Amino acid sequence: MALTHSYYCGPSDAQLLYTTIGNYFDHIANTFPDEDALVVKHQDIHWTYAEYQTQVDRLAGGLMELGVESGDRVGVWATNCAEWCATQFATAKIGAILVCVNPAYRVYELEYALNKVKCKALITGESFKTSNYIAMLQDVAPELEHCAPGQLRAEKLPNLTTVIRTGTDSTPGMFNFEQVCQMGDRVTPQALADRGTALHPDDPINIQFTSGTTGNPKGATLTHHNILNNAQMTAVGMAFTEADRLCIPVPLYHCFGMVLGTLVCVTAGATAVFPGESFEPEATLAAVESEHCTALHGVPTMFIAELQLANFADFDLSSLRTGIMAGAPCPVEVMKQVRGDMHMDEILIGYGQTECSPINHMTVADDPLEKQTESVGRPGPHLEVRISDENGQLQAINTPGEICTRGYCVMHGYWDDDERTRDTIDSAGWLHSGDIGQMDEDGYVQVVGRIKDMIIRGGENIYPREIEEFLFTHPDIQDAAVFGIPDDKFGEQVAAWIQVKEGCNLSEEQIISFCREQIAHYKVPKYIKLVDEFPMTVTGKIQKFVMRENMAEELKPDHKQR
Repeated sequence: MALTHSYYCGPSDAQLLYTTIGNYFDHIANTFPDEDALVVKHQDIHWTYAEYQTQVDRLAGGLMELGVESGDRVGVWATNCAEWCATQFATAKIGAILVCVNPAYRVYELEYALNKVKCKALITGESFKTSNYIAMLQDVAPELEHCAPGQLRAEKLPNLTTVIRTGTDSTPGMFNFEQVCQMGDRVTPQALADRGTALHPDDPINIQFTSGTTGNPKGATLTHHNILNNAQMTAVGMAFTEADRLCIPVPLYHCFGMVLGTLVCVTAGATAVFPGESFEPEATLAAVESEHCTALHGVPTMFIAELQLANFADFDLSSLRTGIMAGAPCPVEVMKQVRGDMHMDEILIGYGQTECSPINHMTVADDPLEKQTESVGRPGPHLEVRISDENGQLQAINTPGEICTRGYCVMHGYWDDDERTRDTIDSAGWLHSGDIGQMDEDGYVQVVGRIKDMIIRGGENIYPREIEEFLFTHPDIQDAAVFGIPDDKFGEQVAAWIQVKEGCNLSEEQIISFCREQIAHYKVPKYIKLVDEFPMTVTGKIQKFVMRENMAEELKPDHKQR
């Protein structure tokens, strides 16, 4: 029956799980002990489910030996690696809350994140490209140099006691990852099982930082029930079984990697394949070929980069059939190439937000091309979605309004932030996305805009207010306005108009250098304009749309030639 108003409830034929992630992981590992579970190409790791379970249990026991209790926050700050995967399931087994720290963070952001959720322990990588994680930690916590491992007392990180580093090198004040796993060998299976028995499916188990339009990042707090079921429902949508092998080039710190990637595989007994520490198009296609992957995830810019490889035709991708594309709209021609040249006839489009664990809409394999490129599909199983106006009233079909979701996947709340939680989840349990969408008579939703002044650059959500507040910390900056402008490659780029304090000399290059040293690379403004004033309304509100139009016009090739 065709809809007349913009409300749709997803199907309920697939049963929800009501158990903890640790229990379900053990169930799958015991069911498929000899099946491939984890392949990490750049580390030359190939674990069966039995081997995966052993590694997870060793780490879980080691964390217990270090005094990590249920409810304690354990951060992980690293690129894609086997240690990250083991940490995800080890923390779940002992009830510790996994805190995902973006590997692109710099000192300013790291200090905020760890203190916001009061991390007790941090598992960190060594370095990647321009990020030296060890050096940055020593910068914010110089006390590491003189303390015993596990005995940190840092002025700037008062809650952090334990730092665990990957790799084989020794660093003062830090445990090595394998050293902690060896401690776990002393913990009996019964002691680990007893810890698991005390846990509850509705316990918080993961904190994902998602930026806000009005300040610093918020810690979206997700439960076992939230993310385990979101992963299971996604696996059902992909028709996943233990025979599938998923190539995961997206980052683990984000829900796309850890929920729609590793956890999706675990719910089905499938194999998770990581081609590298971070996305490289050639390494991704090489992993698909060598591991005979049946599925591949990515944001549209990743698929475009893969398709544009000069040696694309050299890779045998015939094993592929499905995967998820999310993070931004997919151009029609790109979808045609993905379905044809990459053999992904059953690729799905996903849409959601971190606060939804993360998927609340998804296409299905037999949706027509126009639905896969012009919509984000229909609401997923067991989920209600409505499109409402600014007064909360239901909109008629094909009428724009705010996308709101209710159901099992809605987050527990923002960590230690009741006010912003109430601003996002209303008294009836509806999660307000801040996105503008419209629903057709069959329940398909098209995202047409954003209430929040958010920038999406290459699949990364960037919130201007966070960057503005950082820029305000520069002693020579009086005011800053950050906004997005269109970009052919990344969808949007970050631009900033900046007012310099009177009597100060500050160049665009100096501002960019200041940003590069302390915030993630994708947040650093691509374009900076030094101005004396901002365009304002008569009531004194900054008109960012005027700045956006002005800057987009200035960047046009024909404008530059005039």
